[in-house]
Amino acid sequence: MEATWLSVLPPLIAIGFALWTREVILSLLLGILSGALILSGFSLTEALGETFTTVFAQLADPEWNVPILAFLLLLGGLTALITESGGTEAFGRWAMTKVKTRVGAQLMTFFTGGLIFIDDYFNSLAVGQITRPITDRHGISRAKLAYLIDSTAAPICILVPLSSWGAYLLTLLAEPVQTYGVANDPLSAFVMMVPMNYYAIGALILLVMTVYLKINLKPMDRFEREAMRRDPTRAGEERSDTASQVSDLLLPILVLIVGTLFFILQTGGYLQGGVGIFEALENTNAAMSLAYAGTLAIVFAALLYIPRKRMAAKQFIPTFVKGMESMLIAVVILILAWSIGDIVDRLETGPYLATLAEAGLQAWLIPAVLFLLSGVMAFATGTSWGTFAIMIPIASSVVGSVQPEWVLPAIAAVLAGAVFGDHSSPISDTTVLSSAGAECDHIDHVRTQLPYALLAATASFVGYIVFGLTAQIWLGLIVSVALLVGFVWLAGRKLVDA
Repeated sequence: MEATWLSVLPPLIAIGFALWTREVILSLLLGILSGALILSGFSLTEALGETFTTVFAQLADPEWNVPILAFLLLLGGLTALITESGGTEAFGRWAMTKVKTRVGAQLMTFFTGGLIFIDDYFNSLAVGQITRPITDRHGISRAKLAYLIDSTAAPICILVPLSSWGAYLLTLLAEPVQTYGVANDPLSAFVMMVPMNYYAIGALILLVMTVYLKINLKPMDRFEREAMRRDPTRAGEERSDTASQVSDLLLPILVLIVGTLFFILQTGGYLQGGVGIFEALENTNAAMSLAYAGTLAIVFAALLYIPRKRMAAKQFIPTFVKGMESMLIAVVILILAWSIGDIVDRLETGPYLATLAEAGLQAWLIPAVLFLLSGVMAFATGTSWGTFAIMIPIASSVVGSVQPEWVLPAIAAVLAGAVFGDHSSPISDTTVLSSAGAECDHIDHVRTQLPYALLAATASFVGYIVFGLTAQIWLGLIVSVALLVGFVWLAGRKLVDA
């Protein structure tokens, strides 16, 4: 259908209702139904049929959706197996001897996320599994853990070319690079844009500063105070299994990581020869690679635990199934998030919003407006990758015809805005998975992360305005970072004075 203002209503209904009621599943269903009503010409009967068709259609995608759901369930099962084996408890005991402070526990989460840069889905779930025992023992709230996970995953992935994000972006950069000659090849263009992505850099800097300076913005402060009032040693009290080992947690996770790398290269054709590593990343099936690696990790866990009697053979499957059951809510939310994404795609919400970027703007405002519009689009549609696909060609054509030397900064502003919108949106799949990885209430995560995302976005917006006025990439970045540092310093002073 032709894009109109009605195309914006379904995501707004879903997002607004979720933030108001905290009932994310019901809110997503209302958003999907409202979109189906618009698509069906406001026929209730047809809209109900369209709603069911759209939701169940998400299970008919064997290339992406089904493998991702399988990986989510497999990771839930693996989590339960590791916990039952005593691996989580052993890691908690070990970490308590190495990580002595709440700051250290949070920084460990940040650095673990930085190391697992290959994919944001995998990052969100695996980092939660690895670090949750130590953050629990140091009285760090699940909301804070979800923020640490989410605000590390996408910013890291979008700054590193050797990732699923990098591979996807290289394909989108090929045409602008060839058309406007702004770089030798897509890879060099990607590297050149790293210092231009003000939001990703700012989000990481803000995370580290707030951890080091022990500053919690509202409403995160309430969750942190509640977590600190709880007994930090209660995690693991129900068991006292000194025979468990740290390797019972680390080895299955290591197999998961190595297996993911192996299958990504294998499905991309790199291991068969004749294909370079970046071409393999471009052609790989990341979703199936995650599912294959998850299956491999489950098999390895059986071989690791059962012969050593860390778990009885008759316990293995019931424990695995129980772990998968713990992920069912996350699975339902993810399916519904994909469904509303499909609805807004058919309503052409993205193209409708994108037309705003082609309005008659002064050149110096274009990077800042592209950043803001990409953020709104990603927030409304719940997808940063979809925003990339729509906005990168628009940004390059709008800027390239006037100032070709600004093509890469304009695209970088799109990337930054899309990550901001992705961080802020309750219907974003990576936000859902970060909540699942931290085992945090989804709306609690959205509400507590939003102030951090808005702060980094405000600083980035100003940075892009400075760039537009001066054409100096590094000056825009310095101003953006300086604003963040200044705000955090003032916030710290205010908290101390209080």
